Amino acid sequence: MSHSITLADYRAALRAPGAAAPVLTSLLGRLPIAMIGLALLLYVQKETGSFAIAGLVSAAELVGVACGSVVQSRVIDRIGPTRPMVVMSGALAVLVAAEIAAIEAGAPVLVLTVLGFALGASQPTVAPASRALWARLVPSGPVRDAAYSYEAISMEVFFILGPGLAGLLVALPWPGAGVVAGAACMIVGSLGFAATPAARGLRPAGATANGDLLGAFRAPGMRTVALAALGFGVLVGFVEVGVPASAVRAGAPNAGGLLLSALSVTSVVFGVLYGMRPWPRPMHLRLPALLLGFAGLVALLAVPGSLWGLCSALLLAGCLITPQSTAHSVALERAAPAGTETEAFGWVVTAVTLGAALGQSVSGRIVESAGPPTAFLVAGVVGALLAVGLWLRRGTLAPAPEPVPA
Repeated sequence: MSHSITLADYRAALRAPGAAAPVLTSLLGRLPIAMIGLALLLYVQKETGSFAIAGLVSAAELVGVACGSVVQSRVIDRIGPTRPMVVMSGALAVLVAAEIAAIEAGAPVLVLTVLGFALGASQPTVAPASRALWARLVPSGPVRDAAYSYEAISMEVFFILGPGLAGLLVALPWPGAGVVAGAACMIVGSLGFAATPAARGLRPAGATANGDLLGAFRAPGMRTVALAALGFGVLVGFVEVGVPASAVRAGAPNAGGLLLSALSVTSVVFGVLYGMRPWPRPMHLRLPALLLGFAGLVALLAVPGSLWGLCSALLLAGCLITPQSTAHSVALERAAPAGTETEAFGWVVTAVTLGAALGQSVSGRIVESAGPPTAFLVAGVVGALLAVGLWLRRGTLAPAPEPVPA
């Protein structure tokens, strides 16, 4: 069972000895977590004129992030984060340059897609490594729950704020500026995080579930948390294509990123308040309830007939973003096998990004054939079906029954 969190718990976690440097550098490294993918989508759309091609390339980048997250996280659980992050930061710089050169040269879609996948796979996995540090920095209980909640809140803020920044940067004279800025921010933050004493001191603690291909994912509870993260990612992917497309159709193409950033306005405030009084309190009931509520709010995005109305609907939908990501993070305490903290969160990142890739790809096609409102309605139906799947799997996260006294 998760604990109720107070503001004092957040302060205690962030002021823990050794926490300041990794907190600051990981913030910089995670800021572009959703910025690079959407910046790439908008860049390709500007150059090709097609949302379908742009959605395919961006989806490939997200699939690369998903695959790279699990592999890198498993390596970090074995040897620590410093060496993997240094190597992958260098690879990311090379692959970003290659992708930009291919886009500018008008390379075939297959080339752009393959390079997009490689670019995503090379992104350093700062978020899973940062979350794993808290088990060493703070004791278990409300303070650690607050640390995990902080990780989820900051990550989701960047999932929403990043697209807003991408939308602003794509309006510059050169539309590739967002990709370059996002990659530079991620590289500097990752190298800074890797150099902190806390990260250099992070070593494996007897991992028990990463000796086979599935690793931590073999645990039934982990698969349930991953399904919840997948559903969340699918809905976000639909929104990240549907909202910019709505702005384009309304004659304000540069407003798409700003509209997406409206999600973060309510996400942070409501996320902190929800952490203090979560409902439903049992985690096995909370995950399906939150996903179902978010699916309903995404479907409501089909109703407004103006960009101002869409902005209001996005503010409402943002209320259930951070509560979901926080629930995913805290649920790992019950679901993840011992010694697989980094890999377990890597699976959550993988599920979210795969879901976003699927949502972006499908949404791009629906938007071009039937329009953004239809895409939002389809997203709501898909999210509701995945919430039913979570409900059917709720027993994998249910607390063990209390022993009956003799």
